[in-house]
Amino acid sequence: MKTFKMLSFDLIKEDGKQQLPLIDGIVINQENSRKSWILELFISKEHISTFQQLHTSGEVFDAHVVISFPDNEPAPFSLVVSEIREIQGHYSVLLKGTVKQLRKKYAEQLLKLLLEENLSKEELLARFEQGMKERPKLREI
Repeated sequence: MKTFKMLSFDLIKEDGKQQLPLIDGIVINQENSRKSWILELFISKEHISTFQQLHTSGEVFDAHVVISFPDNEPAPFSLVVSEIREIQGHYSVLLKGTVKQLRKKYAEQLLKLLLEENLSKEELLARFEQGMKERPKLREI
């Protein structure tokens, strides 16, 4: 098993992303044949209702998680809520799931779309860096 520090957690919804502020978080790669991961978020009470609904429904949901270093690209996960526990007025949310396959050649597709916009070099670089970090859904080329 390998353990990593979780720096940010974005819940992916049909209408975009919802960034959930973390008090703390950890990501564990179980390194097993199922390629499963465990994520534990420590969050404030004001954000727990989202996870309570997901736990009750048993719904599989997507999230983007920045691991270890702030400049790392977000890792895409497919997750379910396994357990929720209250700890001294805050909440521990245990998630289980897998890393989703990254779209092949995402950088090339993003760059091609940005080049069509005739941006200045500075704008192109800024938008490319932002796109690689946020990984917005790309329209088909």
